[in-house]
Amino acid sequence: MKAPTLILLVRHALTATTGTVLTGRAPGLHLSDDGRRQAAAVARRLAAHPKIEAVYASPLERARETAAAIAKVRGCAVRIERELTELDVGAWTGRSLRRLGRKREWQLVERHPGVVVVAVSHADPIKAAVAHALGVHLDLFQRIVIAPASITAIAYRSQSPLVLTLNSMDGDLAGLLA
Repeated sequence: MKAPTLILLVRHALTATTGTVLTGRAPGLHLSDDGRRQAAAVARRLAAHPKIEAVYASPLERARETAAAIAKVRGCAVRIERELTELDVGAWTGRSLRRLGRKREWQLVERHPGVVVVAVSHADPIKAAVAHALGVHLDLFQRIVIAPASITAIAYRSQSPLVLTLNSMDGDLAGLLA
């Protein structure tokens, strides 16, 4: 039997804007002093793992710098993998998370109290909405399947959201809130 491949996913260490600014793919964000200490600490933790064969990183500086600390103690080079890069948040790149949280786009439910609204989107944003409604950690949202042209219904109420149907491909939806 073939041994499994173990992937150790490491989030980059702190930058000066972590948690306050939506940085997306913005270039030029380096680790802060605390971030460099965090990267060194994670490198020390991984130094004890005897079987690490390779260290990969996103092309963004903060990820490369975190990976460099790990690769240094492992005695190997960092391999850059473009597919590991951050999400592209478009025009919101570099904006304050506090200010973005007040934007109308994030308050769809409050704009339409007590009515039915259709929002056509993409698989990943719908998965994220379902995960949020279910109280499932966002790290698990890829376990949710959203098919093309499917309908997912979430009722947002004052107590908590209710997922009424998920990935529905046919049938009558009229009785969902009856």
